[in-house]
Amino acid sequence: MIDISVQNIKKAFEEGNDILDGITFDVNEGERVGLLGKNGAGKTTLLKIITGELSEDEGEIIMPAYKKVGLISQIPVFPDHFTGEDVLRTAFANLYSMKAEMEDIEKQMASEESNDLLGRYDKLSHEFERLGGYTTETELARVINGLAIPDKQRNQQFSTLSGGEKTRLNLARLILENTDILLLDEPTNHLDLNATIWLEEFLIKFRGTVLIISHDRYFLDKTINRVVEVNNGKADFYSGNYSFYVTEKKRRYNEQRERFEREQAEAKRLNEAADRLYAWGTGNKNLMKKSFALRTRAERAVKTERPDQDKTMRAGVSSREFRGDEVFLVKGLRKSFGEKRLFEIDELLVQGGERIAIIGDNGTGKTTLIKVLLGEFAPDAGFSRKGPAVKAAYLPQIIHFENPNRSILDTLIYEKEMSPQLARNKLGAFLFSGEDVFKYVGDLSGGEKSRLRLCMLTQDEINLLILDEPTNHLDLASREWIEDVVGKFDETLMFISHDRYFIDRFATRIWELSDGTFTDFRGTYVQYLEMKKSGNSTHIIKVSGEREQADVSNGFVKSKEKSAKKKLKPSDAGKELRRLEREITKVEAELEDVASQKEQNASDYEKLMELDASESELNAELERLMDAWGEVAG
Repeated sequence: MIDISVQNIKKAFEEGNDILDGITFDVNEGERVGLLGKNGAGKTTLLKIITGELSEDEGEIIMPAYKKVGLISQIPVFPDHFTGEDVLRTAFANLYSMKAEMEDIEKQMASEESNDLLGRYDKLSHEFERLGGYTTETELARVINGLAIPDKQRNQQFSTLSGGEKTRLNLARLILENTDILLLDEPTNHLDLNATIWLEEFLIKFRGTVLIISHDRYFLDKTINRVVEVNNGKADFYSGNYSFYVTEKKRRYNEQRERFEREQAEAKRLNEAADRLYAWGTGNKNLMKKSFALRTRAERAVKTERPDQDKTMRAGVSSREFRGDEVFLVKGLRKSFGEKRLFEIDELLVQGGERIAIIGDNGTGKTTLIKVLLGEFAPDAGFSRKGPAVKAAYLPQIIHFENPNRSILDTLIYEKEMSPQLARNKLGAFLFSGEDVFKYVGDLSGGEKSRLRLCMLTQDEINLLILDEPTNHLDLASREWIEDVVGKFDETLMFISHDRYFIDRFATRIWELSDGTFTDFRGTYVQYLEMKKSGNSTHIIKVSGEREQADVSNGFVKSKEKSAKKKLKPSDAGKELRRLEREITKVEAELEDVASQKEQNASDYEKLMELDASESELNAELERLMDAWGEVAG
C-alpha cells in the first residue's frame, strides 16, 4: 500500500524559477525514506506541500485519509496557559475523552440497568485497552526519559519555551500519538547524543512510514532504507541507506561522465571526418552528402547529458613531516569554571599520527581543553607541553576575520601575503570561483567562513590539525567536501565533533568529557560504543609518560604490558639523544622561569602554592628525561 504519493509536483516562488519541477515518487507503507538534496533544493518546501502548509502550483499529493500524519516542525497553536506537560498530554486527548464517557456510563449504570449502556461500555472498554489507555503514564515516562525532556520544560508555560524546546516536546507528542506517517525535518537538531540514539532505536522499531530530512549522516545510516534525492526539481532514487547512496551516486556519476566523454569523443571524430569530406568535396555532391550524413551521425552520437559539475575538492592540507614522538605531554592538568570541574587529567601522551575525537555534551569543556593544550587558556593546575617539532593549525567553531569588509580575494592577498593569481588559484581549489571571490567575508555563511579559514590555514605546512565542530551548519555536500580535505591530511588530527559519521570515519582514539570526568580510549568510535555498552572499563587506557602498546581484539582495545625497550641503531640513538637534550633544555628553562616567578610573588601565598606544584612536576619530568637520556647513552 502507498502511504505518500507525490505526483508531478511543481512549485515556484519566482516566475520562471521552479524549485520543484514535476517531482514524482511514492513512499510505501512502512518505508523509512531519507529526503536528500543540496540546501535550497526544495526538500522542506516539498514536506510543507505534503502536509498542506504550502500549496503546489501543479500536481497533487495523495495520502490515505484515515492515516494520521505528523510533522515536527509544524507546531500546533495551544492555549496560552498550557504547560509543556499539557502539550504532551494532548496526545492522549482521544483516550481521555473515552475514559470520561466510560466514567459517565458507570454512574448511569449505578442507578439503572440498561443493555444499551452495558453494550456501549463494553465496546468503549475494549477500544480503550486496545489503544493503550491503561499504559499512558508508562508510555509518557518512556518517551520523556528517552528524549531527555527535563521537568523544568514540562512545568514551564509552553509559549515561553525556545524553538528547540518546543520542537523536542512536539516530537514527543507525535510519538505518543502513535502517528501513522512521520515527516521529520532535521529531528536531531535539538537532541543530545543519548536522545538521538533513543530516537534512532524508536524509528528502527517504528511500524509506520517515515520521511526524513537530515544532515546527520550517522542517523540516516541507522534509520533509512531508501533515499529520494531532490535534484534540479526532480527525484533520483537509491535503494539503501546513506552510505549506499554516497557510493552509488559516485558510481553513477563516473559512469555518466565516462559515457558522456566517449560520446563526445565519437562526435568529435565524426565532425572532423565531416570537415575533411566537406573540404575535399567542393563541387562533389556525393562527398558533400557524406559530410552532412556524418554531421547528423555526430549529433545522434551524443545521447548522454553532461553530468553536474564535479564539486570534488581539489585542495589538500600542506602537511609537514613530523619528527619526534611527542605531540602533547600532559601531567596533572586541572580546569574548572567557577565551582564546576571541567576535567582532571593525571597523565597523557599524544603521539605523531594519532587521530583523536573529543566528544561530550555542550558545556563539558571540550573547547576549553583544546585551548589549554594550545596555551590560550591557563590551567588551574598541572601543565601541557607541545612537542618542539609540532606546527599546529586550529579551526575554531566561530570564525572571525581581521577585516570583515574585505573581499575573500583581498583577505587572502593581505593576510597571507599572496599574489592575486596565487590567491585565485588557492581559492579555486577551495570552491571559491568567479564572482564569489569578491564577496565580503563578513557576509559569508558559517560554512563558507570555515572553508575560507581552512584555505588560509592550509597555506602553511603543518603537522597538527585541530578542528572544533568542523561540520556544524554545513549541508551534506559541504560535509563530504571537508571530509575530503581532512582525509588527505596524514599527520596528527584532533577534532571536537557531535557528527558521529565524521567521528566514525576518522577517529582512532576517543576522549570523552562528561560531568568533570575525562575518559581516554584507544580505538574507533564503534569500538568505544561497544565498550560503553558492555560496561567493561578495562578497555580504557590510562596513558603513562612512556609509550604503551595496544592491540585490537574482537573490536575492543586492550592494554598490554610495556614492551622491553629495543636496542636503537647508532643513527637512531643519536637522534633520540638530541631530542632528549632539547627537552631537557626546555624543562630547565621552564624551571628557571618558575624560580623567577617565585621571587616576584614572594608575598602571594596562593600563587606560591601553584608555582611549587608546577616546580615539583617539572622536576619530576626533568628526572624522567635524564633517566631516559642515560638509558639511550648507555
